Formats: sequence, C-alpha cells, structure tokens
Amino acid sequence: MRRSKLLYVPFWATYVFLYLPIVVLVVMSFNSGDSAYTYEGFSLKWYGELAGNERVRDGLVNTLIVATGSTVIATVLGTLLAVGLARHSKSKTLDAIALMPAVLPDLVLGIGLLVFYGMIQLTLGLYSAVLAHGVFAMAFVAAVVRTRLANTDTSLEEASRDLGAGPVTTFMKITLPQLGPGIVAGALLAFTLSLDEFVIAFFTIGNSDQTLPIVIYSMIRFGVTPEINALAAILLLVSFTAVIAGQRLTKIGESRAQD
Repeated sequence: MRRSKLLYVPFWATYVFLYLPIVVLVVMSFNSGDSAYTYEGFSLKWYGELAGNERVRDGLVNTLIVATGSTVIATVLGTLLAVGLARHSKSKTLDAIALMPAVLPDLVLGIGLLVFYGMIQLTLGLYSAVLAHGVFAMAFVAAVVRTRLANTDTSLEEASRDLGAGPVTTFMKITLPQLGPGIVAGALLAFTLSLDEFVIAFFTIGNSDQTLPIVIYSMIRFGVTPEINALAAILLLVSFTAVIAGQRLTKIGESRAQD
C-alpha cells in the first residue's frame, strides 16, 4: 500500500516553519544596507563592525569563561552521576531527581539558584553563573553518558575485578575508555547549552558582568540590526557544529560497541 504524498505536507511544512527564519537571519547578516529587514546586497561589513564592538567582545569572553568552566563541572559530575546511577543504584526516584534540572523550566531553576545564593550570601559574578550552568548541564551529560553505558560490555569490568583490580582502577582503565565518545559528546552538548543560555545566566551572573546572550538581549531592546544578525549567525554556526560533532561521536561509540 502506497503512502499518500499528502502525508509529507505537514512534515515539510514543520521544517520550513522552523528553519526558514534561521535561513533568513543568516542571509540578512550579509546585508550591505543598514536595515535588518530589507536586503540591499552582499557584504561582510557587519561582521567587521561586530569585531570592533568592545561590548560584544567582553560578552564573548565572559560567555567562553562560563561555558568552559560549566562544561568541566558538568562533564565530571555528570559522568560520575551516570556511572553511579547505572552501576550502583536502581532507584527510579534518584533517576528522576538527577534529571530534574533538565526538565525544570529555566525560569524556575534560575530563581531557585538566585534564592539559594542569597541564603548562603554568595556574591553574584562569573563564578556563580559557572556553578549554575554546571548544575543545569550536568543532567544532560548524565543522560548522554548513560546511553553510552547501556552499550558497554560489563563483562570487562567484572573480569577486571576478578583479577584483583580495585573499583578506582577498574573505572579508570576499563570503564572510562569505553565511555570516551559519550563523555566528549556530553561535554559538547553542555558547552553548546551554556553558550546560548540566557534565563539562568540573567538571574545568577549579577550586574557587573554580562554574557553574550544578555548583551544581545540588551541590544535588541532598541531594535534588530544587521550586526545582531551577524552575531546570531556566528552563534548558530558554533552551536550546529558542536551538536553535529556530538552526534557523530555518539554514533562512532555505538558502532564500536557493536563491533
């Protein structure tokens, strides 16, 4: 029985609805005119203007600091969390609690962290945003690493323990190498999430520092310009590259596990 071609109409309509605005944004970032809505010709001048914007450069540096620091925290803690839940705990309650930061609304998580920082009298700054993004991204890293753990050979770990290796040695020499592709994929995902995250950073970074998404928000309050389009296009490129690399590494890990 042949499928009707009409069934593909909602499918392609959804894709057009999601990705056409992104395509328009990227095209308009190469606009030679000053309008963000009227294309007047191809030009790279807005990328040059972007490079000379000190506020954008400072926001980029702060974003990279927050993203790198939170990625390290999320990768280490998320990996240990995934191994602990998969190998040493079978509690569905703990699974739900571990993944809660990933399903909670960003607004709720941001306000909750702000209240917590106030209770412990922690001054807001880049480090508070690093901790907040680390907590947020840790759940995603744990989910990715757990998927990789499901495809690992547990008999190798059992053989290592039977031969007298301790838990730490078994983890470092047997478990960790098998989790390599999943850990890298989780780290790339955490970095991407932190790179363009706005709500949690808005509540936890304070007034003295601004990440790039906050800078963009303050700029678009006065209208969208081709300079903002150029900045958004660069962020899209970085995000897409990291996500695709993470997916490829996950598939490579799965294929090696099957071999």
